[in-house]
Amino acid sequence: MKNEVKNEEVKNETGRAEKLNKKETGEKSKKLPFEVDRRSVYKCVQCGTCRSVCPVFDVVGWESANTRGRMLIIKSLIEGRPPSEDVLSSLASCTTCGICAAKCPAGANPPEVVEAARAQLVKCGVTTDAQEKLRTAVATSGNSFGETRNRLHWLSDSERSKLPEKSNYVYFVGCFDSYRYPEFAKKTFEVLQHFGVTLLPDEQCCSSPLLRTGFREDAEKIMEHNLEQIRNVGAHTLITGCAGCYTTLKNNYPEELRVISLPEFLAEHLEELNLKRLDLSVTYHDPCHLGRHNKVYDAPRKVIQAICNLKEMKNIKENSRCCGGGGGVRIGYPDISLELARNRLDDVPEGVDYIVTSCPLCVRNLRDAGGNIEIIDIIELVAMAMQ
Repeated sequence: MKNEVKNEEVKNETGRAEKLNKKETGEKSKKLPFEVDRRSVYKCVQCGTCRSVCPVFDVVGWESANTRGRMLIIKSLIEGRPPSEDVLSSLASCTTCGICAAKCPAGANPPEVVEAARAQLVKCGVTTDAQEKLRTAVATSGNSFGETRNRLHWLSDSERSKLPEKSNYVYFVGCFDSYRYPEFAKKTFEVLQHFGVTLLPDEQCCSSPLLRTGFREDAEKIMEHNLEQIRNVGAHTLITGCAGCYTTLKNNYPEELRVISLPEFLAEHLEELNLKRLDLSVTYHDPCHLGRHNKVYDAPRKVIQAICNLKEMKNIKENSRCCGGGGGVRIGYPDISLELARNRLDDVPEGVDYIVTSCPLCVRNLRDAGGNIEIIDIIELVAMAMQ
């Protein structure tokens, strides 16, 4: 009975989130072919392994809300089913956390297929209001929040005027740290500037939100803007404290750029940071796009263990449960997103002072889930040890 009530609540929320721009649907969606790599789709053998690990399915309980169901829907689309609004509740509710790919015995990569399918739906004019709101914010303001403030507002005019115009290293701040957690940005840059790192004068969104939700053409324009900024600075290495920015900069920008996550950089320079030991016990949450998608597991743990005691969560590394914030799910399906975050908090061990992570979106979603243990970014822990 409890699951039925929960599912009904999710259905109601889903219905509100999936209002369409009717002018863009209809004939347009029927005329355009649905082009997704068939080989990637047919790798899925419908074994159902993903049902046991999919975080959204765990909350919602519908077959269409797990990887197997999504792959079946995508298969029907490439075989001639007209793209329409009835597939949105399935494809738009995937967080692209990647645990299905990590566990798939057939070697399928469902998040990659889902993102490709979303891009095709966008081409066909089939989108949710939430997707359109996100696209408009990034396209018009250069950030995912629609903020009009200067992206470097967390620096004083004097500090901005002293930024090196040329450097081999750039700190790519990201939307979240620029506008929601400027204290993270400031603390990060206070560390990085000692190593000759500078900032882009006109950084815009890395384009991760656009790529994850299917707006590839819009993403390419913004990415080109950032690339021009990077070329002008002369940088060959980008450092970022955002897992979403990291996976996008590393996998969607030109290969000649070296992209390093903040935990990796900190781990490489531990001796130079002169960190003091703290009488604390913390646990670490692996962000999906830093961990499963890019295998960055050891660096953040090395940094934490140099500062204090680390007590691991119940599910870690490739088995880590998603915070629920990625893939456009937070903005499109907030009830599902927060339920996923609450489930993740169930993995926290007893007797820890903080939950540490290395992704501002994870910080936001886990904080909003309302646990009784403070969630902090790894740079905050480092700042405590440097005081």
